[in-house]
Amino acid sequence: MNFYDRKILPHVLNFVMRQEALVPFRTRVIGAAQGRALEFGVGSGLNLPFYGTSVTSVIGIEPSPALLRMARDRAASAIVPTELIEASAEMLPVESASIDTIVTTWALCTIPDAVRALREARRVLKPGGTLLFVEHGRAPEPSIARWQDRLDHPWGMIAGGCHINRQIDALIMEAGFRIEHLAHDRMPGPRTHNYLYEGKAHPA
Repeated sequence: MNFYDRKILPHVLNFVMRQEALVPFRTRVIGAAQGRALEFGVGSGLNLPFYGTSVTSVIGIEPSPALLRMARDRAASAIVPTELIEASAEMLPVESASIDTIVTTWALCTIPDAVRALREARRVLKPGGTLLFVEHGRAPEPSIARWQDRLDHPWGMIAGGCHINRQIDALIMEAGFRIEHLAHDRMPGPRTHNYLYEGKAHPA
């Protein structure tokens, strides 16, 4: 990992993801979590204040030490007991069938093998457990999708490996989930970057 990825990018991500326009998405998705929750890519901990009393504890998984340091400050004031772990979502250090809710918000774009991570989510979820997600990804308009394909590699080089052309619902189903609810929206930003997939899924 180079100097930019270690020292600069974490602060850029923390700043960009703090925008108020994302609060309604966080409120809906995280507000639906219950029981023992695990969050992919907890980042700087921006979701932690949104976990309510229906959640008994939160495990936050994050590979970036710099982002975890920021998350620890927010975890200290969270109302839900929170454990932060430096790890990859592709190899969760969690027992099988031990989690009630998996939460992923703007994280599947960056995980190198998103399907593998989602299969890990399926492994650790209890029977009847829930995957809650809001992610940006491939747009439905062919002209925008073509630009997403063109820009995906250069964008990833400056955005920590973020992919803008992943079709999130297809990845979730490929990993063995059944999508119960799916909605689409757009967040602020270029149309190549702002198409959202928001929903709920269960192990098939």
